[in-house]
Amino acid sequence: MNTGCVFCKISEDKIQARKIYQSNDIIAFHDINPQAPVHVLVIPRRHIRNLLEADEQDASLIGRMLIVTTQIAKQLNIAESGYRIVINTNRNAGQSIDHLHIHLLGGRAMQWPPG
Repeated sequence: MNTGCVFCKISEDKIQARKIYQSNDIIAFHDINPQAPVHVLVIPRRHIRNLLEADEQDASLIGRMLIVTTQIAKQLNIAESGYRIVINTNRNAGQSIDHLHIHLLGGRAMQWPPG
């Protein structure tokens, strides 16, 4: 854990969040600044700064994160209409918290290109 990381603090219940999913290695919660009617963040409990820091040992964890994200999309009734999964890496991509996280966005039509 990174003691200064807000997502690590959420994972450790030191900061409250509207959690929607928890397991031993993954947690998901509603974004406090939603960019769509449904905006959920899925994070690993273990601090991984971003995809650049992930390695072969993290492949299974990242795969489970994607499966959890899809399960949440179904649970929140956005799977059939469509949803977007976003992983930002570093500042120019829009990563504002240095802890790997997946954005699940849905509940409205998405535009393309996104950036």
